Amino acid sequence: MNSVPPRVPTLPSSLPRTGGPLSRAFGRGMLALLGWRVEGNLPAVHRAVIIVAPHTSNWDFVIGIAAKLGMGLHASWLGKHTLFRGPFGWFMRRLGGIPVDRSRPQDAVAQAVARFAASERMVLGLAPEGTRRAVPRWRSGYYHIAHGAGVPIVPVALDWPTRTLVVGPSVQPSDDMPADLAALGAFYEPWRGRRGEVTPPPL
Repeated sequence: MNSVPPRVPTLPSSLPRTGGPLSRAFGRGMLALLGWRVEGNLPAVHRAVIIVAPHTSNWDFVIGIAAKLGMGLHASWLGKHTLFRGPFGWFMRRLGGIPVDRSRPQDAVAQAVARFAASERMVLGLAPEGTRRAVPRWRSGYYHIAHGAGVPIVPVALDWPTRTLVVGPSVQPSDDMPADLAALGAFYEPWRGRRGEVTPPPL
């Protein structure tokens, strides 16, 4: 008799955790309701930048939060500072949001690198396109954050045709940025967004 594969993989003990049985059950329930699952394993590291692409729909955020809750992963993310205004600002921070002013990208990179330096365990999740619109190239902030902090980049693909979050092999930023980006681009090439969008080359 074949067993049903889990909706999410087991989280390595080295990664920062959050929540409890109820929040994990809620996240897995959301993934089941939406018909999504996570394939692959996150690396057993203490700190990392996770990039998720292609990001072409508001639903991508919902799916990502569901996976985060389902695994019990404590992951931060950078969001436009206007998202944190008003009555729901506290909720965005509760979900791990860090408000940044996107008109000053260098400040956002420096702020993220400083947070990594001050944290024994930290995972930062980013959408490298920087927007939900189709773009010819990714923004490079995620790479500069990982390189500045000395942490690996973990690529995760949102493949809408199969409704699968695919965790790829991590890339440790080196002094050969083109080679690093080529490895990331090769991983993302097969996966498609909600409307069949192709992930653009990293740079």
